[in-house]
Amino acid sequence: MGKGIETIYIVELLFYVSASLIPLALPLAMLLSSIMTIGNLSENNELTALKASGLSLYRILRPYTALVLIIAMATFLFANYVIPVANYKWRSLIYDFQNTKIASIIVPGVYTRELEGYAIKANEKLPDGTFVGLTIHDKTGLNQLKTVKAERANLYKSDNGKYLFFNLKNGHIIEEMMIQAPIFDSDGNRIYNESSTRETRRSTFEQATYKIDLVGFKVERSDDEGIRDDYEMLTVFQIKSAIKEADDKLISVKKNFSNTILSNQEYFQAKKHILLSDSLGVQNNDTLRDAIKFAELTASEKNLVYSNVTQNIQSKITTLESQDNYFNSIGNNRGKYLIEFHKKIALTYAIIVLFFVGAPLGAIIRKGGFGAPVVIAALLFMLYFVLITIGESLAVSGAVSPFVGMWFSSFILTPVALVLLYAAANDLPIMDRSTWASMFRFLKFKR
Repeated sequence: MGKGIETIYIVELLFYVSASLIPLALPLAMLLSSIMTIGNLSENNELTALKASGLSLYRILRPYTALVLIIAMATFLFANYVIPVANYKWRSLIYDFQNTKIASIIVPGVYTRELEGYAIKANEKLPDGTFVGLTIHDKTGLNQLKTVKAERANLYKSDNGKYLFFNLKNGHIIEEMMIQAPIFDSDGNRIYNESSTRETRRSTFEQATYKIDLVGFKVERSDDEGIRDDYEMLTVFQIKSAIKEADDKLISVKKNFSNTILSNQEYFQAKKHILLSDSLGVQNNDTLRDAIKFAELTASEKNLVYSNVTQNIQSKITTLESQDNYFNSIGNNRGKYLIEFHKKIALTYAIIVLFFVGAPLGAIIRKGGFGAPVVIAALLFMLYFVLITIGESLAVSGAVSPFVGMWFSSFILTPVALVLLYAAANDLPIMDRSTWASMFRFLKFKR
């Protein structure tokens, strides 16, 4: 906003970003609607009439359950096929904004150094995009500092994206040589030349064009492939294939690294040479089979051995640490794919389990409408949101597996849903001790 980006593009960006909020809003919507619907039936004694006619709560909830399953499946399809495309679209838009709206990097009243070798400042920016009081300090010259000042300036970008053009009006250019280190002759006398002085040249203009090279600023990308393969932009089937490719790559890299280590080890090199010589029937030299005793070496030879061994060990330690970091990076990427994989499935289950939390809770509190149900649903959703945040944070940090982290909220809420459903079906108070005793007897009977 306020960076020269058209409103239509901002609306498009918000539209794509809002798609990723739907999976978070649906569980809340399911929880609130189930509490309000069943609570309204219970408040108007319609639920009591249905039970009096011989229908159990399980039978009453059967049509709702079928509808919830349909919504959950539609949610999975949306999260699996629509959200990855939406994520790709809004990230691509952000990328385009950053690379085409170069004018947004110039903030009035502040020097910007986004462009390497330049410091640019504008006193004011008019609604039409014109800069007032523009100052450009060009430090790209090896021995020259150039300062450009203009009363007004407009900014343009070349079609190929390689150059930035300022259309300047009513200004001046100051060119000054940078002071160089003094030069002395053999007798110690300072030699004055052109490079040891600071010459200045000033010129004015009514209209001029100033070109800036954007090489090094523009991020190169081919067909958006740099962001297309991100884990948030893949379906569960593509994620599964990506995980398999990561596993195959990890196995291949470990195998190649192991072979490299063995091939560079002197012991295995000698052993391989002996086995090869024996297979060919070649008599090996005794010095190859019998190692030289370390005690027979001179002091200088021992120091040389110590130095060589120390350098060799340090080199191998550095190589192992570098390879370990590489293995960890592959493992972290694999973990991100697994987190996204379980997130899509856990979301579908969360809609179902929150329905079975809200529906019996509505029957117990016997309240409908937008009063108490909204408050209770908000509190329960806060609990759900905290649980999924904790689980995801634990999974990202590696404290727990991606499966445990992304299903953490479901592990907590599923028993709660079962307790509430049992209590509501048997008209038992939740906080009464007899309810829990009856539930344990029921579980023992079932077992």
